[in-house]
Amino acid sequence: MSETPDSAVRTYIEQHRTAFVDDLVEWLRIPSVSAQPDHDDDVRRSAEWLAAKLAETGFPVTEVWPTPGAPAVFAEWPSSDPDAPTVLVYGHHDVQPAAREDGWRTDPFEPVIENGRLYARGAADDKGQVFFHTLGVRAHLAATGRTAPAVNLKLIVEGEEESGSPHFRALVEEHAHRLAADAVIVSDTGMWSETTPTVCTGMRGLADCEITLYGPDQDIHSGSFGGAVPNPATVAARIVAALHDEDERVTVPGFYDGVAPLGDAERELFAELPFDEESWLRTAKSHGTLGEAGYTTLERIWARPTAEVNGIGGGYQGAGGKTIVPSSAFVKLSFRLVAGQQPDKIERAVADWVAARVPAGIRHEIVFGAATRPCLTPLDHPALRSVVWAMGRAFDGEKIRFTREGGSGPAADLQDVLDAPVLFLGISVPSDGWHAPDEKVELDLLVKGVEASAHLWGDLAAALR
Repeated sequence: MSETPDSAVRTYIEQHRTAFVDDLVEWLRIPSVSAQPDHDDDVRRSAEWLAAKLAETGFPVTEVWPTPGAPAVFAEWPSSDPDAPTVLVYGHHDVQPAAREDGWRTDPFEPVIENGRLYARGAADDKGQVFFHTLGVRAHLAATGRTAPAVNLKLIVEGEEESGSPHFRALVEEHAHRLAADAVIVSDTGMWSETTPTVCTGMRGLADCEITLYGPDQDIHSGSFGGAVPNPATVAARIVAALHDEDERVTVPGFYDGVAPLGDAERELFAELPFDEESWLRTAKSHGTLGEAGYTTLERIWARPTAEVNGIGGGYQGAGGKTIVPSSAFVKLSFRLVAGQQPDKIERAVADWVAARVPAGIRHEIVFGAATRPCLTPLDHPALRSVVWAMGRAFDGEKIRFTREGGSGPAADLQDVLDAPVLFLGISVPSDGWHAPDEKVELDLLVKGVEASAHLWGDLAAALR
């Protein structure tokens, strides 16, 4: 009796699992820390290693693309079907800084396998999740008898995600014709838990700023001058106090304009998740929840825009007292954005709102960082249905639930520049410890990612026609 497609995929993966893990271990040994200039050569070496491995996998086109910072890797494998849709996979090969003295039990760049877990910096974020596509596409070919994927398959793997992707949008714009796709698959997210497989449907955007307030030309005596001249620290405090109303809604005029409402269906899907608020608070190292009235904790961090005070300061900070009116103060703010909000409009609204609260006698500057747009995939999008179907095959028919990401990433740049829907396929779980000591990936879940990748391309080929 011939094998079923599912069993053929699993047979191939099991036959090649050891070599796959060995290759991943080799890649993880490269300390591709983009935030540290002394690792610049390592980041380049990581890109070159991946390009060579993708060529070995079978991609006929593999290129290392330079940027003003760290290099990215591009690969392309055209389908033999002239009418096949095109799918672009996004990930990153750079990693967070890591050292034994940070609390690691072992060398973070000398991978260790214990109890079915692979420990190393980048094991989950994001080398492991990028790399599962290499075995996935080979399993896809083996199970279907194809010599090329069912879709025109492309990869873009950047080298600066852990440094804020400062050059990624420009790279995408420069190579937009090469990166053009009917859908984008992002493998840089995770699942709810080991026992609850999920698919992410969106990420929030981000805008942030630093406000500097200048009062007297120097610190001055609070007895001689206090109460008669404006105090920049007081103005900073008033700006922060005015940022939210009594229902924890952001008071910046126009902030909620265009916000895509959270529908009843998705609220019900969020409510299906086994959310334990006390456990979540322990993870958050916090002692109570607070947020916009009328929304649950998950709704607040996944589907609602927020404003946070990241820092506030000014004046004397040492021991004891120093009775002055300080010459300056500062406030650092960040705004997480959801579908329907435009970062440039939010920045203008925040700048106008701040200016209206600065009294005469205070000069101020406001500087915005690089913004990230939000992205959201509709629940009824055919490409999303393909991702869910492929995950369900990998997880033996288990129900696949839905999440969103409260954080932000460069996926929205791909959606914006390429005008293509963004889908998320990730198998990492919260216990993997992204950015933390002893980062790891569950090897059995990593293989589930391989399986999902193997099943995905054929279904997407039909869904995107």
